[in-house]
Amino acid sequence: MTRKIYNCEKGCSVESTLQIISGRWKSVILYHLMYDGESRYNQLQKFIPGITRRMLSLQLKDLENDGLIYRKVINEKPLMVIYGMTNYGNSLNPIIDMLYNWGEDFNHKNAGKLEEECLACY
Repeated sequence: MTRKIYNCEKGCSVESTLQIISGRWKSVILYHLMYDGESRYNQLQKFIPGITRRMLSLQLKDLENDGLIYRKVINEKPLMVIYGMTNYGNSLNPIIDMLYNWGEDFNHKNAGKLEEECLACY
């Protein structure tokens, strides 16, 4: 997928950022790689129980292509692939922290009123 770079006027940079980290899973993947460290594919899938294998693969490829994460192949038997954050990806730490903190506050304020349950909470 070709991505647009928005640099036309105020607010466009926000649109560019959201295009890179938006979607249901990318920011969650980034969160786990930031705070749980390097992870294998199966570990990431366990951290995010609602994601399909295909979607996880697509999201990891997008994040790798955008330079936010790296993919390291370890030539052992069996072959091992590890994902982790790049330095550039780690520059998103304050943003992911703010998203986490805002979401925690929202969930506490709206406890009992929310329709969906957290898939990772079971």
